[in-house]
Amino acid sequence: MPRTKAHRIFRIFGWTFGVVVFLALTTLTRIDWRDYKEMDYYQETVAHLDTMDLVSSSGEIWLAGWASINSTPATPAKLLGYKPRGRYQFVQDSSFVKTMVISNGNSTVAFLNYELMIVHPYLKERISQAIQESGLPLDNIYFTATHTHSGIGGHIPGLLGKLAFGSYDKKIVRLLEERTVESLKSALSTMDTATVYFQKTKADTLVANRLIAEDPIDPYIRQLIFEKKNGKKGTILTYSAHPTILNSKFMGLSGDYPNYLTKKMEEEGYEFSLFAAGTVGSHRPVASGNEPKDVESYALTLNRNLSENIHEVFPAEEENLMYGNLPMGLRKAHFRISEKVRIRPWIFNSIFGDTNAHFDMVQIGKTLFISSSGEISGIFMKEWETYAAEKGLHLIITCFNGGYIGYITPDEYYNYPLYETRDMNWFGPYNGAYFDEIIKNLIDKAAEQEYSLK
Repeated sequence: MPRTKAHRIFRIFGWTFGVVVFLALTTLTRIDWRDYKEMDYYQETVAHLDTMDLVSSSGEIWLAGWASINSTPATPAKLLGYKPRGRYQFVQDSSFVKTMVISNGNSTVAFLNYELMIVHPYLKERISQAIQESGLPLDNIYFTATHTHSGIGGHIPGLLGKLAFGSYDKKIVRLLEERTVESLKSALSTMDTATVYFQKTKADTLVANRLIAEDPIDPYIRQLIFEKKNGKKGTILTYSAHPTILNSKFMGLSGDYPNYLTKKMEEEGYEFSLFAAGTVGSHRPVASGNEPKDVESYALTLNRNLSENIHEVFPAEEENLMYGNLPMGLRKAHFRISEKVRIRPWIFNSIFGDTNAHFDMVQIGKTLFISSSGEISGIFMKEWETYAAEKGLHLIITCFNGGYIGYITPDEYYNYPLYETRDMNWFGPYNGAYFDEIIKNLIDKAAEQEYSLK
């Protein structure tokens, strides 16, 4: 009996439906809503926390040195930030590698800073290896980035780099390796005795919550300031506003407002200024426009706050230095395409590669730095800072530490159909509560170690 036209159409429909169902089953799955405390990754992280080795020492002096080395590529590189937009067409601002080296005479730590959007795990590994091979006398390295969205790409390998992050260029990676080692050598050669103090300045009119406008913000600039006996000053500072004043159509290389702010500070009293992105996860700058002149105006206003709105100043009277590292387990990848559906983890992992989730800690006197691989929302900061203060510590949170796991926002935001909570919340529900618990435990750990040194 000959096949009818209806039979052929039905057969084609059946095959098409089967292929669609097969692809859906192999590429999509539902959200895992199990309590994070029931998960193996949580138990593993807690076990690491319980056995975490914090290296601490007491000294009799503070020593500090710093350096800033130009790392602008010889030829235009692809820009990293927003959407893929090709190579920069001009240099608005040169790009720098900055280093601050701090010692109490017994232990030495280095803060590394890059005018990049993130420090990818691959770049961190390459730079760490270059530092190790150089034989420099450093006990610990703390990675930071300014998080500019108009910085160079070319340092992220794999499919993700090709699709969205400025591709991969071994010359740029080699350049950043060489400039980092050069900067560290220069910083070590300038070390001198210094006094150290923590300063907190209010700048609440220059930052806003970009998720829920009426929700809390982190309004403070936080600094650790070093003044050498010759009067020269250097500082590490953080702020919570995203460096996104220049928009995605801007085709120049730029460090955005952190670059202009640190330059202004170095014109008006500081020899060296290092800007590390703070809790920028849901915060935007309140600027007058999106042109370079608006970036400069914003930075000038922010700098003015540093002298007019000082909130707290505390000297570092005890030469205690401590550092440590905590590997962080995560739920399987939850890259969502809707409220209840995500792509399967194997697809995410094949695209994004190693995320290197971890925390780093450095404590200088009573100032505790905690770095995160997650882009943390500033909404958390007030509670964490209060908690640390109750333990006698000044808290500074930074992100982009050589790992990247997307955004960390309060759990009540998880199902909001927003970029930060849907597209960039990569590892599932309850990460707000998870991070809250772990960071408070890290503060506890630091406070216990601080007490044991007394």
